[in-house]
Amino acid sequence: MAVHPPTVLQSALRGIACRCPRCGEGRLYAGFLTLAPRCESCGLDYAFIDVGDGAAVFMILIGGAIVVGCALVVEVKYQPPFWLHAALWIPLVLVTTLLPLRSMKALLIALQYHHKAQEGRLVGREPK
Repeated sequence: MAVHPPTVLQSALRGIACRCPRCGEGRLYAGFLTLAPRCESCGLDYAFIDVGDGAAVFMILIGGAIVVGCALVVEVKYQPPFWLHAALWIPLVLVTTLLPLRSMKALLIALQYHHKAQEGRLVGREPK
């Protein structure tokens, strides 16, 4: 029986679920954002993973847009005191950035695996 590689959607769903990008069974993390050394199910070595700060940047930009939009609407419509702004938006910043961070990082890992992404290399050129 031939094994078919996963589709992009299947890889994305495995990532969002924080599962191994190859088999979809093993856990990707050993801690909150600490990667496991390898998949406990299929044995895939996770040493290839290098997403850097991409997931954090995406979550900061998305969460920032949500919070700033909400804060502007509330300020224009109700003009609350500054302490109320702090009480409203600091928890929302934490919720919109920290909660989805694991899934976003795992999604980037799964897509990196799916597309066989690796470090860029210069193409050899003939000297002039």
